[in-house]
Amino acid sequence: MSDEMTIQLDSEEYVVRPDGKGLQVGRRVGGDVTWLETVDGDLLPDPAREALGRGDTSDEALLRAVRGIVQAEVERGG
Repeated sequence: MSDEMTIQLDSEEYVVRPDGKGLQVGRRVGGDVTWLETVDGDLLPDPAREALGRGDTSDEALLRAVRGIVQAEVERGG
């Protein structure tokens, strides 16, 4: 069973999954996932970590965290 979850941000779809104590964020391209970033769990706010643990992809704290991760990736030119 996969721990991958899909999150909808605006009109974009992202894939997230727990990675040890952290979080991986990626985009589905065709049938594959291109992982954009892995973030240490200590950098995530507690509510976002809790939502990830529950698998609650509609939780606002998790959505804000993923939005921030994606924005940082865009600003870096990834």
